[in-house]
Amino acid sequence: MRPWFPDRIGRITLGLDDKLKNKAEDLQGQGKETVGKATDDEELEAEGKVDQSKADLKDAGEKVKDAFRD
Repeated sequence: MRPWFPDRIGRITLGLDDKLKNKAEDLQGQGKETVGKATDDEELEAEGKVDQSKADLKDAGEKVKDAFRD
């Protein structure tokens, strides 16, 4: 009866999946940064910051996609 329903659910699920992956990458980056600081490993700390930046950029892209979907 509602042909848009399955498509809309699929898009919502896909968007949520991407957001969860981005959050996981951000948390992983925070962990690397924290361990790097605790062990004075500047390379690991920098890698953690890079991971967090990537996640932030991906999240911003998801927000742009969400704005155009609605």
